[in-house]
Formats: sequence, C-alpha cells, structure tokens
Amino acid sequence: MNKTVILIAGPTAVGKTAVAIQLAKHFSTQIISADSRQCFKEISIGVAKPSEQELQEVKHYFINSHSIHETVTAAAYEKYALDAAAEIFKTHDIAVMVGGTGLYIKAFCEGMDEIPAVEDNLRNELQQQYNALGLEWLQQQLKQHDPLFAAQGEMQNPQRMLRALEVVRSTGASILSFRKGEKQQRSFQIIKTGLDLPREELYNRINERVDIMMNDGLLEEAKKVYPLRQLNALQTVGYRELFDYFDGNSTLEKSVEKIKQNSRHYAKRQLTWFRRDEEMKWFHPSQLKDIINYIDIQLKTGHY
Repeated sequence: MNKTVILIAGPTAVGKTAVAIQLAKHFSTQIISADSRQCFKEISIGVAKPSEQELQEVKHYFINSHSIHETVTAAAYEKYALDAAAEIFKTHDIAVMVGGTGLYIKAFCEGMDEIPAVEDNLRNELQQQYNALGLEWLQQQLKQHDPLFAAQGEMQNPQRMLRALEVVRSTGASILSFRKGEKQQRSFQIIKTGLDLPREELYNRINERVDIMMNDGLLEEAKKVYPLRQLNALQTVGYRELFDYFDGNSTLEKSVEKIKQNSRHYAKRQLTWFRRDEEMKWFHPSQLKDIINYIDIQLKTGHY
C-alpha cells in the first residue's frame, strides 16, 4: 500500500478532534495536528486542545510541542509535519492529519515558497505598533507599503497582514512576489476530507463552546499569559478579547460576546479557504461510517 495521509479539515468547533481520534483508532495510527495554536504549551483552554485522555488514547504530533516565545511559521510547520509523517510511516502505512489552519495544511500538501528571514527587532517593533494602533493602522501601512497585498491579501487577518508588512519593510518587495505557485510533489498520497455543519448549528456550537471554555477557566488562563500579550502566539481569538477586558476597554460580558462573534467570523473564513480546494470531500461530523467507506475506496482505487 502507498503511504497515505488522511486529512480531516474544517472550521472551528465542528468536531474534528473526535472524528480524527476515531479514524486514528480505526486505522491503528497516529495524528499530526494542523492547528497553529494547539502547539503552544502555555495555552490550552482557549485553543480547544484535545483532552489529556484523548492525548493518551492516540499519539499526537504538534500538540504542546512549542513555547509561545517561539515563532512558528507555515514553513517551519511544513518541515515539522513532514518529519512527523516520516516518523509515523516507519511503522504505519497511514497517518491522520487534523486541523483548521489552512495555510499550514497547504504548506504540508503543496510546499511553501522561500520567503527571506526577517529580523526579530523589526517583527517586535511592528507587533508593538499594531498592539497600540490596531487594525486600521495595519491596513493603512499595507496600502502604503504593499498595495499588491492590500488589493489581493487577507486584509482582516492581523497575523497575515503583519507578516506581509514585515516582509515588505525588510525586503522592499511584496510577500506575494515570492509566491511561485509551484506545487511540490510529495512521496505519499493525501486523501482530503472536510467536516461541515448547517450554519446555524455550527454557530450554536461555537457559542456553547465559548461558554464551556469560560466555565473551564479561560479567564484565569488568559490572566496568566496577559503579561506576555505582545507575543505573536497570543494574537488570537479567545485571548485578545479578554486582554481588552483586563485593559479596562470592555466589560467581561462584552468580551465573551466578542469571542463568540470573532470565532464565528473565523469559522466563515476557514470554510471559504477550504471550499476552494476541489479535492476536498465534505461530510457531516456524524458520518463516521461514510468517511471510513470513502477512505477505504480511495485507498483501494488510488483515485486521490
């Protein structure tokens, strides 16, 4: 059998973890996470990490593997995940990859173009300016310094925008100019599956999950990392909104409502990203038997 990675992608709160664990058990294999925040040891509740029990049931790569003090890029993820897949393939024919970070999944499946390294001083300076001046400042900077990205890039995504700004400030060239768009061939096959729910059901699940996170101690977790709020790893939904509360710029109730709203917006962006991939086969998260049947057929026929 060809070495194969089964991908489970989809929006936040759709139920990817449970399906991935069932699949990993079914195929007696291990999981590579494709979540850009669950890799950080210092944060757990707000990033919906698998539980301790789930982590014991199936070995996971890229969970608790890094510190929030480290810079983890899509290119770094590509190398990490390829190494993890090679490790799994020593003893298994199949690996499971699960997550919602589209750029990381794309890097793993297709490779990343080489983008020049950026000085830490510049990265930290721009991060601090963004923290002080906000999204509108970031949008203006990109319109001024990188009009190409401003016209074509994700202009509501602070992380991508900061990356674009630091590259153009460092090299004088748009980050988009480094993208050759050549897909790299992998030595293994990839079966792509996506999970989705009716919009209202998904949004209800997101809202409920935020309430559960608050009950589980998200406020205390955010308080612990609040002194490090300038770190890139903490520029994320679930923490930013509570930092606003700690700063006295919002009530707790408004901040929690904002987490729900921003999580719904994030889910919508994730779905837009994944729906562009014509190789993705979509399922309801309850359709485990159908997912396994589909994977079995793909494995037998090699049509993927």
